[in-house]
Amino acid sequence: MIRRSPARALLYGVFYRLPVPVRRRLVRLTVRKYVVGAVTLVFDAEAEPPGRILLLRQPSGPGWGLPAGLLNRAEAPIVGAARELREETGVALSPTNLQPAVPNAVVHAKGWVDVVFEARVPASTTDLVVDGAEVYEAAWHPLDDLPRLTRATAVLLGHYGIGPRAGEFGSSPTAT
Repeated sequence: MIRRSPARALLYGVFYRLPVPVRRRLVRLTVRKYVVGAVTLVFDAEAEPPGRILLLRQPSGPGWGLPAGLLNRAEAPIVGAARELREETGVALSPTNLQPAVPNAVVHAKGWVDVVFEARVPASTTDLVVDGAEVYEAAWHPLDDLPRLTRATAVLLGHYGIGPRAGEFGSSPTAT
C-alpha cells in the first residue's frame, strides 16, 4: 500500500514542473553541501607483508598524512587524486593506474567527503620529490609500524583496516 501526503504530492508536482536550472538551484540551496577531496593510498609493490604505505609530513600539523587534496571545480575524483599525488610527491601516475579503494568514498562527520583510490608502485624505483613548502617530507612506512598520524589520516586509514583505528569501521586490511 502506498501512503501519499496530499501536501507532499502537490509540492513535488510543482517542483517537477519547474525548469531544470531552477530545480537544480533549489536543490543546491536546500541540500547539505560537502567539501570533496581525493586521497590516494600508495602501497609499495615490492614490500613483504604486511606492506608499506607512502605518507607525507606537512606543515598543517603534527603527524603524517596521505597524498590528498580538494578537487577542482568539475574535476573527476580520479583525475584529482592523480593530480594531487603528482603535486605532493612527484609520483606521476595516470588516472588509469589508480583503482577505487573499498569503500571508495568516506563521509566525515564534519562535512567533507574523501574519494579514495589505491596505487601500487615499486618504492625502489620511485623517486619522491617534495616542494618543501606544502610537503616537508615523503617516506615509506611499514603498515605494522606507522609513525604518528594526523587525526584525519588515522580515521581514514581505519576504514581500510590500517593503523591505530583499524577495526573501528569494520574493514579488513587493503594492503594484502
